[in-house]
Amino acid sequence: MKLHGIFPPITTPFNHEGELWKVKLQHNIEKWNVTGLAGYVVCGSTGESVMLTTEEKIQLFEWAAEFAAPEKLLIAGTGVESVRETVALSNRAADIGYKVAMVRTPHYYKNLINNGPAQMLYFRAVADQSKIPLIIYNWPQTTGVDIPAEAVAQLSQHPNIIAIKESSGNLEKVLQMIREVKKGFQVLTGSAPTLAPTLAVGAVGAVLAFANAAPYATISIWEAHRTREPEAALDWQNRIGHAAYLVTAKYGVPGLKHAMDLAGYYGGPPRLPLTVPSPQAKKEIEDAFANLRG
Repeated sequence: MKLHGIFPPITTPFNHEGELWKVKLQHNIEKWNVTGLAGYVVCGSTGESVMLTTEEKIQLFEWAAEFAAPEKLLIAGTGVESVRETVALSNRAADIGYKVAMVRTPHYYKNLINNGPAQMLYFRAVADQSKIPLIIYNWPQTTGVDIPAEAVAQLSQHPNIIAIKESSGNLEKVLQMIREVKKGFQVLTGSAPTLAPTLAVGAVGAVLAFANAAPYATISIWEAHRTREPEAALDWQNRIGHAAYLVTAKYGVPGLKHAMDLAGYYGGPPRLPLTVPSPQAKKEIEDAFANLRG
C-alpha cells in the first residue's frame, strides 16, 4: 500500500459547548476533497484524540468515512497506552472502511517503556492482532519517548507494519531509517518545517497538521519534489516556514484552528483545558498566513 503524498491529521470540530459538530466536519472534508491531498488521518494528535472518548472516536471515524471522496485514503489514529484498546480501535476502524491504523508510541510509564525492546513488543503485539496495517507514530517532543531507529528497522520486518510517521524533524534519524529498514517500508515526515529536505533524502510523503489550514502550500512542495524541481520545493518551504512553526511548535492545535478559520475552513475552539489563542497570538498567526490563503 502506497502512502505517497500529503495527509492532514484532521482537526476535530467542536461547538462552543464542546460537542462534536458533524456539519463542520463535513464542510472541511468536502473542501479538502477538491485538493490534491492523498487522504486523511482521523483522530490523530491534531484531532485532539487524547481529549476524545472511545465513542467519540468511533463516531468521527464513521462521519469522516461518509464525507471523504472515494479516492482519499483513510487512516485511523488508534494508538493508546494498552495493546488491548489499540487493537480494538484499529479493528473497529477497519470494519468502518479504514485502510491503515496510525499508532503512536506508548509513553505513560516512561521509566518502563522508553526503550527499544518495550516499544517493539507493543507494536508487534498490536500488529499481530490488527486487521489493517500499522504506521508507527513517533513524536518525542510531546510523548517524551523516541523510538530508536534500530527498533524501527527491526519492526519493518513485520508484515503488518508498513511505515513510520517520524515527527521529530531529525533528518539524520530519517536517513538512518531509510538505510536500515526493509525494502518497501515507508518513511513519512510529520514535520512541516522540514518537509522539502525530508522528501529530498527519501521520505515518501507526510502527515502534516499544517496541511489542515494550508493544503495547497504543502501539496506544492510535494508536487515540486515529485516532478524533480528542488528549487521550487525549497522556495515553497521557505514561504511556509514561519507559519508552520507558529501553528505547530508555538501555538499548537488552538493556533492551527485559528489559521483554519482564516482560510475558510472551520477550526473553532479546542476542547478544554486547551483554550483559544490570545489576541496577540491571533495577530501573529494572521500576519504569517496573509500570503498563504487559497
